[in-house]
Parts: sequence; structure tokens; C-alpha cells
Amino acid sequence: MRELLRKHLRFFLLATLAGVALRLLFIFRVPGVTTDSFVYGDIAKNWLQHGVYGLSGINDISPTSIRLPGYPAFLAAVFAIFGMEHYRAVLVVQMFVDIGTCFLIADLARRLISLRAAQVAFLLAALCPFLANYAANALTETLEVFLTVVALDLAIVGLDTLHDSSIREPSIKPWVGCGLAIGAAILLRPDGGLLLVAIEAYLFMPLVRSRMHKSQTDVSAPHVLRAGLILAVVSLATLVPWTVRNLHTFHEFQPLAPRYANEESAFVPLGFNRWVRTWIADYASVEEIYWAVPGNKIDAEKLPARAFDSPEQQEQTLQLLEDYNDTLHATPDLDARFATLAVERVHHSLLRYYVELPLLRIADMWLRPRTETLPSDTRWWEFDDDPEWLALAVTLGVVNLFYVGAAFAGLLRGRFAPHLGLLLTFVILRSAFLGTLENPEPRYTLECYPLVIILAAALFQHEKQPTDA
Repeated sequence: MRELLRKHLRFFLLATLAGVALRLLFIFRVPGVTTDSFVYGDIAKNWLQHGVYGLSGINDISPTSIRLPGYPAFLAAVFAIFGMEHYRAVLVVQMFVDIGTCFLIADLARRLISLRAAQVAFLLAALCPFLANYAANALTETLEVFLTVVALDLAIVGLDTLHDSSIREPSIKPWVGCGLAIGAAILLRPDGGLLLVAIEAYLFMPLVRSRMHKSQTDVSAPHVLRAGLILAVVSLATLVPWTVRNLHTFHEFQPLAPRYANEESAFVPLGFNRWVRTWIADYASVEEIYWAVPGNKIDAEKLPARAFDSPEQQEQTLQLLEDYNDTLHATPDLDARFATLAVERVHHSLLRYYVELPLLRIADMWLRPRTETLPSDTRWWEFDDDPEWLALAVTLGVVNLFYVGAAFAGLLRGRFAPHLGLLLTFVILRSAFLGTLENPEPRYTLECYPLVIILAAALFQHEKQPTDA
């Protein structure tokens, strides 16, 4: 990669400047400091000032485990250097991290496809409005994408050494580094663990196939076992301090964070959540209905037709929503009624609940314009938004279709190193997992965008070139 940078220094310099300019545009024009940002920031501030990993209350600070420590630690480091609650500095630091991600994407493209593809991938990453937009948001996405690409890049290095017959004793360094990157990704968000699952599955796939077909494989089973064990141990070891802290503070085994980011004593309306999964398919419903509970009224007119299987069920549903709107709180009794309704709907159509709706949620997360952190109307397709933000939503929708369409076309060309299958394994696994959630937020697919960019870059190369190992 260093040789490629030296040979095309002007190209990379200009592309980097363009990427920085795009990210600064988002940072100064539409910075995103959300409610979640302030939650992370409050934890970071209390950690710095009082040595307590907790949330501020009326009279004191309460220890918490609702957020993993990765992003609060990042915020605490930035606050310690640039000043308490200096979120603009956070976004600028994230900008540089994201530019680093662009270089890593280029290195992956170099390893998997060609030198030319590496240049195109860098340009596509630097000018990607979605990476740039999330860099301007004080959320975990930018760091999570960076660590995802680090882990995948090191995994490709490790796989190359395992498949190189001239190397008698493959180095363990790539797997140690990969494990540390995965561990850091998990400490940002629990779904970072999907990286570990995907890499381990791909790593052991050749051995499983060889045993099933009783054939030889080009990798040594002991070397693969060693790599897999090192990867798992290093990745999971990063969770030990957090797990011990939770055991000591809360007297419970909590190696990650609660599924619904709830405090230990807080009631979680699981029945309501399951009912939502029986019909939700788009991000607009997340904002309008799912996030409204508790504390805000639900507009029943926002429910799509697929939320009812019969006129009787529609009447029952509207009565439930009316009862909720009276108190703005999902009580255990009301939640039990939602649970009963959810069971009825699941039994009415298992195919819809387990196949159709997850596929629709996956498609929505992949194909939306990704404007959820921007001022554009969530229901942009109704074309009644402010012209400026409507134009932005439509433009980003077209850009997203270009990236995804180019990636699909690039995949069909099929001129790739074998280990591209690792990235595909990760994307398929992550997409399948996201389809099970009741909150289809487009930002959750951003970790997959490096593969989109790499495949799209393949479409613009004319012929196979050496990868400059």
C-alpha cells in the first residue's frame, strides 16, 4: 500500500482533501448531537470527573450498564484533551478516523482485487456521503466502521498466510490484531460480536467441507485451530474488565449491555415490542410509533394496513392504542394484551413474521436515502417537505442506489480473490441479524458499506492487475 501511495501521491492527496471538505461540510452544516450522544457524554463526564461510570441524577450519580464503555471512553479522551462536552472536537476527531477508514478500504480492495480498484475504492469512500454524514454525528458508527475494516483487513492478511504453502509457521500477529479490533468493536456496540462469528465461520469452513467430502484442504488444520482460538480468546478477553465491573457493581453477569438499553429495575414492554415486529418494515414507523413508547401519543392513522388481519383485530388494536394514549405508559397489564395480540398475529402468518417482514426490514435499511440524522422529513416520499431537504433526500436516495447497484454489478463480474467470501459472509450474517430487530435503522448497515464500496470499485477496473502484496 505504501508503494501505491508513493506512485499516486497527488491522487490520494486530492481525494483526501475532497473527503475532508465533505466531512467538514456535514460537521458545520448539520452536526448531529442527539439524545444518545448526551447519554454517552454524561457517562464520559462522570467517569472523568468523579470516577463513576454512571448517569447523573437529581442528587447523585447512579452507576449504569446501559451502554458499553467503548464510546464513553472515546468521548472521555476527547473531553480530557479539548474540554468537557466539546462535541465539535469529537466530530473533528471522528472525521480523521473516517479518513483512516478510507485508506483501510483501499488496502482491502488492493488485497482482494487490484491496485486500480484500490484507487477507485479510496475515491468512492472519501466521497461517500453516508460515511461523511455519520462522521458528523456523535454516535458509535464511525468508530465501529473503522474497527470493522481493521478487523477484516487483518483477517485477510491472516488468511493469506494460512493459505501460503511456502510459510511453514504462519504468524499469529494478524489474528491477535484482528481479535483486539473485534474486542474494541464489541465494546462500542454488542453487535460487533457478529464480526467474530463471521470470521470464525469463514476460517473453519474449509475444514468442515474437507471432512464432509473426505478431501484434502490447502490449509493446515492445527494452524487454523490455533488462529481461531487466538482470535476468540483475544476478542472475548477485552470484555473481562467490563464483566468483572458489572459483577462487582450490580452482582450480575453482564458481559455486554442490556438488549433494550434499560436499567436493571426498569420494565421492558416485551409484548409491545413483539407486536411491533409483527408489522413493522420501515424506519418511518420506528420514529412515529416504536420510539413513541413510552411518553408520547401514538397516532393510529400512522399504522400501515398490514398491522391488521381483520376488522375485529383492527378494532382491538385501536382500543389498545387508545388505552396507551390515556396514560402514555406501557403498564404490565397493557403489555400483556399486546403480547396476546402479537401471538395471534404470529400464528396467523408464520411466513410473514419469520420471512417476509425481516426481508422487508433488511431492504428498507439497505435502500433508504439514509437521512435519519438529517433535517429531511422521514416520509420524504410524500414530497411535502421543505424543497431543500426534499432535494437532499432524493439525491441521497439516488446516490445510495448507485453505490448498491454498482456493488451488485461488480459482484457479478466475479474477478476477486477467494477471501472476498469473508466480507460476503459478514454482510449476509449482519443483514440477517438486523432483519430480526423491531427498529430497522439504516445506520445499522453502515458497517457493511466498505464491502459495497470495494465491490463497486471492481466495476470500474478494466482488467485484473497484481495486488502489490
